[in-house]
Amino acid sequence: MKERNIELFKQSQLGLDDTFKFHCTMCGRCCINREDILLPPRDLYAMAKELNFTSKEFFDKYCEVFIGSDTRIPVVRLKPVGSVKRCPLLKDRRCSVHQAKPTVCALFPIGRFMLSEKSEGKLTKQKTGYFFVNPGCGDDSETQTVRDWLNAFGIPLEDPFFKVWQDALINLSMEMQRIEKSVGGELMDDIWSMVFWVMYIDYDMKKDFMEQFTEKQYKMIALLKALPLPKGGKK
Repeated sequence: MKERNIELFKQSQLGLDDTFKFHCTMCGRCCINREDILLPPRDLYAMAKELNFTSKEFFDKYCEVFIGSDTRIPVVRLKPVGSVKRCPLLKDRRCSVHQAKPTVCALFPIGRFMLSEKSEGKLTKQKTGYFFVNPGCGDDSETQTVRDWLNAFGIPLEDPFFKVWQDALINLSMEMQRIEKSVGGELMDDIWSMVFWVMYIDYDMKKDFMEQFTEKQYKMIALLKALPLPKGGKK
């Protein structure tokens, strides 16, 4: 099954000038049955600012957090509403934060990923990749290129935050998995809460996001590396 999924993924990959067929008919189906609208810190910050909220106010009203089963770091998502699991930001069949919608929504139906290579334990080469899987909505009356699709929605081809966030995810995940081997219970909950608060919530809405995030991720990783851990594993 895993090999089959990998093969299907390879077949769906696209280059910037490769084409796919898709035309949005404004049906709103992409905003229901959604439990997978994950928010990196920049998206949460941008949507909060669009609505004149703080990041905490936006999170409390629209989001929830869980610990990634593989990464073991806090993951934030929009909290689905009702039996149809509607996006909480859908108002009268329209996105109430259209100008600052989540990146995953702005990219839809294109997906984006980062290919990384390691040498001696360090990332040496990174390349952004894209893929298209028929979403089951809209129609195929228009032919698009990935490049034109990204440009139409104001998504930069070279996105500095995307690269920095992917690096942060890898490094934070490695540290949290290491720490969890030695720490459990309330102390581990406190560490997860600290990472969540610093990386997602504690931002000055009047200051530039990227400057704040870049400083936070380096300090957080350094702090996690320096945490004194009990010897002999979990007690």
